[in-house]
Amino acid sequence: MFKLLIVSTSNNSYFVKAIIFVALSVVIFLTFKFLLPDRLFSDEVGANENILMDSMALAAQSDTTADGIVPLQTDSTMSGDTLQIDENLDPTLSIDGYKNLKRFYAKLRKLEETGTGKIRIAYYGDSMNDGDYIVQDVRSEFQENYGGEGVGFVAISSLSAGARASVSHQFSKNWFSQSFVKVKKPRRPFGIDGQVFFANDPGQTYWVRYKAQSQPHSTQLNSPTLLYGRGNNSNAYVTIAADKDSVISKGLNPSNLVNTLSLSSRDPKSLQVNFNKADSIPIYGFNFDNGKGIHVDNFSVRSNSGLPLSILNPSLMNAFDKVLNYDLIILHYGANVLGYGSLNYSWYEKNMTTVVNNLHTCFPNADILIISTADRALKIEGTMQTDPAVVPLANAQKNYARKTGSGYISLYEAMGGKGSMVNWVNNKMANKDYTHFNGSGSKKVAKLIYEEIDKGYTKFKTNQ
Repeated sequence: MFKLLIVSTSNNSYFVKAIIFVALSVVIFLTFKFLLPDRLFSDEVGANENILMDSMALAAQSDTTADGIVPLQTDSTMSGDTLQIDENLDPTLSIDGYKNLKRFYAKLRKLEETGTGKIRIAYYGDSMNDGDYIVQDVRSEFQENYGGEGVGFVAISSLSAGARASVSHQFSKNWFSQSFVKVKKPRRPFGIDGQVFFANDPGQTYWVRYKAQSQPHSTQLNSPTLLYGRGNNSNAYVTIAADKDSVISKGLNPSNLVNTLSLSSRDPKSLQVNFNKADSIPIYGFNFDNGKGIHVDNFSVRSNSGLPLSILNPSLMNAFDKVLNYDLIILHYGANVLGYGSLNYSWYEKNMTTVVNNLHTCFPNADILIISTADRALKIEGTMQTDPAVVPLANAQKNYARKTGSGYISLYEAMGGKGSMVNWVNNKMANKDYTHFNGSGSKKVAKLIYEEIDKGYTKFKTNQ
């Protein structure tokens, strides 16, 4: 009995304390309610929980004028006036838009008929292409049908290096890197992939290591070549270990805007390059290709809206173009442009028109292909449905393709249109963020893109 009485008293004590705690909480809440502002957070929409947005896109959307948007500024004179552009032409490749890729298709036909020559494609994208997703399978399709060996350009470092299946990529952690998604004014102009790397400390060794994998047509590191920039440094050199060969040293001669250094006379499976006393020299990356057929470079950078391409330096890009010779520039953006809380994408259309014109200046011999946003789903009224911004964005992308004489592929329509992302997730071809494709989905997307390009090529040959 005595023990029961103690327990009962204890329980009553806890109950009284709980009541006092609740009462104090109410008093504190009511007190602070009068002190706090009506809203703790702005009604303005920023990046959603799954998508990041680069600063240039945010600035472009907010820096509006009465008629829409202040255009991005570049340091070049646009050459768009020299292009023969019919703004009434439907840029969709399978209709009349194949005419916008006629230079590329002409070279493709020559390659197909003669088996000689070389075509190079730059594939610019965002996290959709992270880890070489989509691009590696577009590359394989082209190389399977038209020849070509090698993974193409690979940067010094990458956030997705560990997830890339087309080439094993490792690097030392002491590299200083700048990306056009994060930095507007780099120490030296950005390289062709929108990045630039420096080995800042002459007392340290900086290294990169690559190893070929089993991806079709990329089973060797074909003709490994270093690309680096101009610098006032005559002491820099690299040491090269290719497979189990003896380590050799080669000096760097940073005299031109873009310099190349052949690293091996054969096609190794693995390669390690150490950089010594290379401070002040911009290092861009490596190229692996066999010099014939088709080569596709993946220039994807996470969180990119596409707008940072406006600050690529035309003189430097012309120098890259003389080395690599581009025939087609693919722009695959959209995921980082959705989620701005608006269905009006006139600001994006106008600024991407500036971007494409800058690319015409950078790569005057290349045609340009725009790939639209994919479908994306959001929870609306309790069910997953197509984001209302997807179609307006795809229309804006089609509009700037038309205005710049570019080809156009609607990935949104190719994957099934309205509600298709839900189906892709249900069929285990896309992630549960209802935005990004997984490995099997990326393969299918690559097939869809390649088939659309091929439809345009068929129309081109029919009308010659």
